[in-house]
Amino acid sequence: MMTTLERLKLELANKQYFSDEQYTTLLSENGLSATDLYSKATMQRNLLLTVLDILNMVTNDIDIFRKLEDNATGFSQSSAYKLLAERIKVLKERIEGIPLPQEELSDVHLIFTRRR
Repeated sequence: MMTTLERLKLELANKQYFSDEQYTTLLSENGLSATDLYSKATMQRNLLLTVLDILNMVTNDIDIFRKLEDNATGFSQSSAYKLLAERIKVLKERIEGIPLPQEELSDVHLIFTRRR
C-alpha cells in the first residue's frame, strides 16, 4: 500500500515539479490527505484533479520550458507546451470517465426544509 502523496508522485512519473509541502497543500485543496493510504475506488478522481492542478501550474511556469529546450535535438519550448497541453487534455478525458459518487449526480437540491 502507498500513501496518497506517494501515489501522486507516481502519477507524475516521480518528477519533482514542486516540494512535498506544496503537493500536500494541493492534495488537501482537493479533499485528500497526503498521509492517508491511497484507495483508487474513492480517491482516484480527486487525485487526478490534483495532477491536473499541478500540470496547469507547470504550464504557467515559463522557466521550466526554457530548461527543456534542446537545440541539439530540435526540442523547443513550443514542443514542450504542445506535449503538456495534450497530456492535460487526456487527463481531463480520464477524469470525465470516472463516475461521480451518487450524491453528486443530482442537480436538484432542497431549497426549503421543514424544521420540527
